[in-house]
Amino acid sequence: QVVVIESGGGLVQAGGSLRLSCAASGRTFSMSAMGWFRQAPGDEREFVAAISWSSGRTHYADSVEDRFTISADNAKNSVYLQMNSLKPEDTAVYFCAASLYEHCSGYGCFHPYDYTSWGQGTQVTVSS
Repeated sequence: QVVVIESGGGLVQAGGSLRLSCAASGRTFSMSAMGWFRQAPGDEREFVAAISWSSGRTHYADSVEDRFTISADNAKNSVYLQMNSLKPEDTAVYFCAASLYEHCSGYGCFHPYDYTSWGQGTQVTVSS
């Protein structure tokens, strides 16, 4: 089992930046990928970004490409999400997730059901 805990959310004006962090513990040696998802009120949980734990290859949702950057520090079992040029539509609860599935080791996975461990979420609010 892997436990993940997010931090770094908050309130920011449109055009601003935030950096989210996620620390993993437990069976981290078995992780194939980590990802970030978000969920706004009344919406389904949507994919934001993912990173392969072994290769570092990344994958992004079209809506955040060129604005968000996912990175990992394997030594610290941590993953980060640097969010720049934030927009009000980025407002959501952001969740970190870890996968133990081998098929996610290439570029990460973008379906929630491919992830086996989830954090409690951190609120990101972007004001206009």
